Formats: sequence, C-alpha cells, structure tokens
Amino acid sequence: MSKTFRDLGLSDPILQNIEPLTWQQPTAVQESAVPALLTGADCVAVANTGSGKTAAFLLPLLERLLREKKAPQAKKVRALILSPVRELAQQTARTAAQLGLGLDISMLCSVGGSRLAPQIAALENGIDLWISTPGRALDHIGRGTLDLTNIKAVVLDEADEMLDLGFADELEAIFESLPDHVQTALFSATLPPKIAHIAERHLNDPVRIRIAREKTAEGE
Repeated sequence: MSKTFRDLGLSDPILQNIEPLTWQQPTAVQESAVPALLTGADCVAVANTGSGKTAAFLLPLLERLLREKKAPQAKKVRALILSPVRELAQQTARTAAQLGLGLDISMLCSVGGSRLAPQIAALENGIDLWISTPGRALDHIGRGTLDLTNIKAVVLDEADEMLDLGFADELEAIFESLPDHVQTALFSATLPPKIAHIAERHLNDPVRIRIAREKTAEGE
C-alpha cells in the first residue's frame, strides 16, 4: 500500500497546508527522505528534476522548526537552504511559504540582484528559515549581518548545478562558517565525484537515497 503524507510523521498543521496543493501521495524521494531527515540524520539524495526534491527537504525542515519552536534571536538563523540560482531560490521560498502557512515560522529569501538593506533588517531580528544563493549567503557572512552559531540544519539543493556554476569555493567557505554538528542534507540530480567529495568531507554518516527516474512528481 502506498504511503500517505501522514505516514511520514508530519504534524497536522503541515498536513493541512499540503491539502490545498492536491498532492496525491508522497513521491519516492519524499517517502525516503522525509522520515530520514526527521530523525536528525544527514542525507544525500540523488533524484532527477521533477521528482519532488523541494518538498522532500522542506517538509522535514518545517516540521523540525515547528517542533522546536523558539523565538528567533537577533542575527541568528535556525535553518539554511542554499540554491544555485535566484529563480530556484525564489521558487523554493514560494513553496516554503505555502507549506509554512500559519506556522509562525519566519522566512527570508536572499538572492543576488535584490536590495541588501531589507535583508539586513530582517536578519537583524533573527530568521527561522533562510533561503539563499551561495554568493549572497557568503556576502552576508562576510558582512557579519548574521550569526550562524545556533543553526541546526543546512540543505544544499541541486548541488551538482552549484558546482557546475563554479560555487565550489563559496560552498567550502560557508561550511567553514558553520558550527559543528549541523544536520546537513545534499540533494542533487547527479552524483559526480566533486559532490561525493563534499558529502565525504562535510556530512556525518549520511543516509543515502537514489531514486530512479519518475514520470510524475509533486513539490518540485
């Protein structure tokens, strides 16, 4: 029997936000990744574009932020999603807003080409979920406009595309800015040697998920 989103261990407020999206059931990557990430494990998930990877990491992230709800502290971020390009970061932010409706989880999307001042002001008050491109994330880290000492989870979305775009040095610099014992998830359409090397260096005994190509998907 196919699993439902409730079977994945998600709470009622998040399940209620899924209902209007008309997602019939979890995709294969969601079925594998959501329970694994809810345990706090690191994760490497390889699945093609359109397989539902975005919801596969957003759902457990939002669930964790909801369960561990604390008022954000000044300049501190509780979870970070890195996206390779502005359009994907903005798309992820829109999906996060839908899934996080009414959960009292603060979110910020920081991308190149957008004004810095509003982002700095938002970060000054602290943010639960920060979605950013690597360059803009490193910009804020360098400016000292945020504090990563309390961060609990980091997701690299479309990691192979980030490396294709030349962000290897930025990713290493961001990892160097993180505290120890941060839950880290790496989602990618492929697993070239450079991605495998990042996983080996920065992830702790990750759950490994590889999904064959699917014809339909939700939450991507």
